[in-house]
Amino acid sequence: MKKYILVLATLMCLACREVPDATKSEFTAAEQSDAAERLVERVVGKKAARAFSIVITPSTDGDWFAYSSDGRKIVLEGNNGVSVASALRQYLSDYCSWQRSWCGSSENLPDPLPLPESRVKKESPYKWRYYLNYCTFNYTMSWWDFDRWQEEIDYMAMNGINMPLAVTGQNSVWKRVYNSLGFTDEELESFFSGPAYFNWFWMGNLDGWGGPLTDNLMNKHEELQKRILHAERSLGMTPVLPAFTGHVPPTFSEKFPDAKVKTTSWVNFSPVSILQPDEPMFNTIGEMFLKEQSALYGTNHLYTADTFNENLPPQNDSLYLSGMSSQVFQAMRNVDPEAVWVMQGWLFHHKRAFWGLPQIEALLSGVPDDGMIILDLWSERYPVWNRTESYFGKTWIWCMLHNFGQNITLSGNVTSVANDPANLLKNPDAANMAGIGLTMEGIEQNPAIYALMFENVWRDTPIDTDEFLKEYIGLRYGSTGPGDAALHAWQTIFRSAYENNVNNGGQESIITGRPSFAKNPGGTTNTNMHYDNADLIHAWDLLISCAGPGEGTDGFRYDLVDVTRQVLANYASVLQQQAFKAYLSKDMAAFDEAAAAFLGLIDDMESILATRREFLLGKWISDARRFGDSPGEKDLCERNARNLLTLWGNRDCRIRDYACRQWAGMMSSFYRPRWEHFFSAVRLALETSVDFDQEAFNEESKDWEWEWVNSHEDYAVQPCGDSVEECLRVYAKYRSAMDTHYNVSVEGVDREMI
Repeated sequence: MKKYILVLATLMCLACREVPDATKSEFTAAEQSDAAERLVERVVGKKAARAFSIVITPSTDGDWFAYSSDGRKIVLEGNNGVSVASALRQYLSDYCSWQRSWCGSSENLPDPLPLPESRVKKESPYKWRYYLNYCTFNYTMSWWDFDRWQEEIDYMAMNGINMPLAVTGQNSVWKRVYNSLGFTDEELESFFSGPAYFNWFWMGNLDGWGGPLTDNLMNKHEELQKRILHAERSLGMTPVLPAFTGHVPPTFSEKFPDAKVKTTSWVNFSPVSILQPDEPMFNTIGEMFLKEQSALYGTNHLYTADTFNENLPPQNDSLYLSGMSSQVFQAMRNVDPEAVWVMQGWLFHHKRAFWGLPQIEALLSGVPDDGMIILDLWSERYPVWNRTESYFGKTWIWCMLHNFGQNITLSGNVTSVANDPANLLKNPDAANMAGIGLTMEGIEQNPAIYALMFENVWRDTPIDTDEFLKEYIGLRYGSTGPGDAALHAWQTIFRSAYENNVNNGGQESIITGRPSFAKNPGGTTNTNMHYDNADLIHAWDLLISCAGPGEGTDGFRYDLVDVTRQVLANYASVLQQQAFKAYLSKDMAAFDEAAAAFLGLIDDMESILATRREFLLGKWISDARRFGDSPGEKDLCERNARNLLTLWGNRDCRIRDYACRQWAGMMSSFYRPRWEHFFSAVRLALETSVDFDQEAFNEESKDWEWEWVNSHEDYAVQPCGDSVEECLRVYAKYRSAMDTHYNVSVEGVDREMI
């Protein structure tokens, strides 16, 4: 009998994991209500979920939500599943001091849940609330399983997202299309990239890097995409799926010698083959792609396509550009008469020298106004809408880009994020703005700036940042938490680190760049400060004054680690320059002292980062290995995971250290040894009275870095140590030394706890 029960339970478990029908693109109000009920249960638990009643009333007048009480239950209302999820978040925030973020949450609930005292209703002024960037799918999501995706989809829904980018699993479509055109699996082996490089392969930047991609990994991503799409659509979201952009296998010209194919090179990767949009086969393959994709994943009629992502068209003639975009769009409409092309406006900023107003207008004129939505990808820093007559009549979305490579650094554009979306609603020059979006290259960092951006979704007025911070810190740190000192700390951070109009995505630390004595190496290691470091240290003082050993909410403990990390990351430049000064003066003792202090600072950063799960290299590596099934797949995924964070490509890759992470494990196993090698080489030069050879060191470093990429050391997957205690220790060790360098004192700060 026990054996029978065990077998039955196993079969039931397998049944519940059955891959859903991903071709189902529309869900009824009743089906969305069921999906919303499951979301509520996931968020608050089965017992608490019984306290809620869900009512979905479809509407064509825009999205809205409300919460109220019927005397027995908490009633969550909305016009779709996303709206109901947003009602849940608003109720939990208003009545339960509940807050969820990637980095520190406050999710303890009272029992019983209080009934609302009155009905609260909100409407969104934005038709579309877009989410994700191609790059996010690799810099953050490379190794996500569906459970992690489900958490993110719930998070998206509770924050009002209704237009997510959904590009997982498209390799299965490419394979079917090119197999049907006569390409063998062996020929495609050099085409498909490894799993950490999918998005650059999809955008036509590279072929094959990080591969070969196995059929098993491809099939796992296909299954994952089906689950993602079902989960998103069941809540009423409208996913954006890819369309064909012209990327063809390296041997395409051998099979089709008369086809118009050009090769383009990105960074220093091998050239890729791009089928020209004015080539008749472009339409043929484009139609095949959408038919195969729709058969696998269904459609909601929104298609992303960026034909010239960080590459240039072969000519800037207006007729050519107009005809090109018309061809791309026609390939969509031939298969789907309701197709709408969703295009990133990134190319108009990134290759601004090529894309003058005549070229932009020509490209956009090839598509009817109702057939295109443009993502103004970096609106908070470099908007394009305001220099293109609002994209010459096309619908567009105001987006916050914010982060590059999921770099770990405090940065943002608070004033723009808090004011611009709402102000543009009333600006006649921006009349065709239809939404807002978040298009970061990586998530799971800087939770405050994302909470601020999400605050725009259900309002049409600018955000008072002081009022926002009072509520945000109250939820994050608790109603009986640190109080005025913490609020003042965050007001200081908002007006300094979070007002970045200097660097792209915030500055890197000198620690994470290939070692040298350059004060600002530039390139992917830009250490140029965009704020006065004295302000950040003042905020650090204030947060430390709130810290008691072993105390603090999860959000407070994360923030304390993050700010302490940033202070040390910045201070590393002071110690590096001290070592440089000692080298120039040939002072061996002073050099040894500065080098030891620099390495010791890395050790201290390792210790504080190790206390938080968000800063663990071990989790990234472990998740990568878990994604593979065979030993070969596990090794390939790990190599991809290591490569992306370090060299990025081969040993000579120009964008090395682009995705640098200030993580425990990275500090101890990669950055510290690399700097240790550097200091040893410099010391040898001092001992032998020769000039230090930076170029020779760089070549040696490339070899060592490549060895690290291909190694297999294990790293901690669970945090260790107490965050507050470690930060207090580090503060006591470094704070007084910073007075001299930054001209900032600790007057007025309660240091009784230190």
